[in-house]
Amino acid sequence: MFQALRGDKVLWGILALLAIFSFLPVFSASTNLVYVIGKGTPWGYLLKHFIILVIGFILMFSVHRIPYNYFKGISILMLPIVGFLLIYTASQGTLIAGANASRWIRIPIIGLSFQTSTLASVVLMVYSSTYLSKISHKTPTLKSSLIRFWFPVFIIVSLIFPSNLSSALLLFTMVFILSFLAGYPLRYLMTVLCVGIVFILLFFLSIKTFPEAFPNRVDTWINRIENFRSGKSTDGNYQVERAKTAIVTGKIFGLGAGKSRMKNFLPQSSSDFIYAIIVEEYGLLGGGGLIILYLLLLYRIVVISYKTINIFGKLTVIGLGIPIISQAFINIGVALQVLPVTGQNLPMISSGGTSAWMTCISMGIILSISAKKETEKKETHLGENNPLRVLSETY
Repeated sequence: MFQALRGDKVLWGILALLAIFSFLPVFSASTNLVYVIGKGTPWGYLLKHFIILVIGFILMFSVHRIPYNYFKGISILMLPIVGFLLIYTASQGTLIAGANASRWIRIPIIGLSFQTSTLASVVLMVYSSTYLSKISHKTPTLKSSLIRFWFPVFIIVSLIFPSNLSSALLLFTMVFILSFLAGYPLRYLMTVLCVGIVFILLFFLSIKTFPEAFPNRVDTWINRIENFRSGKSTDGNYQVERAKTAIVTGKIFGLGAGKSRMKNFLPQSSSDFIYAIIVEEYGLLGGGGLIILYLLLLYRIVVISYKTINIFGKLTVIGLGIPIISQAFINIGVALQVLPVTGQNLPMISSGGTSAWMTCISMGIILSISAKKETEKKETHLGENNPLRVLSETY
């Protein structure tokens, strides 16, 4: 079995440790889900989490066996598909308390919700790495890259932005960083950044001028920022205050596995605020140990990127790996009230479906790049008749 695992073995080990550890806090916090939803059992939610992770690791294993150059063509083919999925998701008009919550589509038969923005983020990162690796040996112009690069980026980010501000900003920031690392001219990047800022300002002004034009989350975003700045115990800070109480209660060694009290008062105790439950039950040692695991994960991502010879491989590892680490520390920062509430979950720990699967797929691609045969060669030669090879070279 171990011989079948390619790529960085330390990375495999870290991901396995995160997945195994996740069962304890998810099982503990699921008692709150049973109470809030009014159906199911903690064992049922634990089984669901187990199945999701098993499927995720199967996806990771399957993806990591694919030569990473194939993902160039796959990203080009998938880009219009994810665009269509984002449009379909937005057209559903899902509302929560009058705010735009069109983030998920329902998967037929199995009944799971699928968050299309997570798939779009992975595809756009690989697509960006594909384009930037092709222009790395020359100096591009803004005009030449406008249609083939920035136009798809702005379309995808714009479709995610109205319902999920934090994910859209994180995605755009990573594209910006990748472009800088690939040597894209700084003056063009500043132009793109200014255009992005103008777009955001126009969006907010339009919503404030015509608040009933279409459902939006602007008021929710403003309230979260104001609550964060005030730091007062308001209704908007309800979950943050309970999370801080849980963290303080945990002290150094914690209350023990399954003995959290605040999980009964945190509506998102198994997802957005699961870190607070971890600290309450396992103390500073458990919370600190989890942070160390994420730092080790970051270290392996940097090492893999450094050792990879191919430019596409380097950019893809950074583009897929750094957002996962950023998401983890954003989640932790929200629980500690270092950052305003964003709705980002804890990768490989929080309960959920598509987010865990997309994380596993991203790690599968990174493991494919880290495989020994891939890092020792500049390019993996695809078959002459392979359509992905033809598509990539044509592109």
